[in-house]
Amino acid sequence: MAISISVVVLLVILTVVFLRNGGLKTSHAVVCVLLGFYLASTSMAPTIHNGFTATADIVSSLRP
Repeated sequence: MAISISVVVLLVILTVVFLRNGGLKTSHAVVCVLLGFYLASTSMAPTIHNGFTATADIVSSLRP
């Protein structure tokens, strides 16, 4: 759960930065949000979640 919240916060921060810099228009942000809601309701949602979890596990196991 903590990873999901972290990813959401990161995506919100990136979206705000892109909107302020003019690199992302409001209509593009709305489309991205709608795509996210659509993907969450499909059968691909568990696969995407497992992919993010596996990536987070790999990154957290790395030691500099």
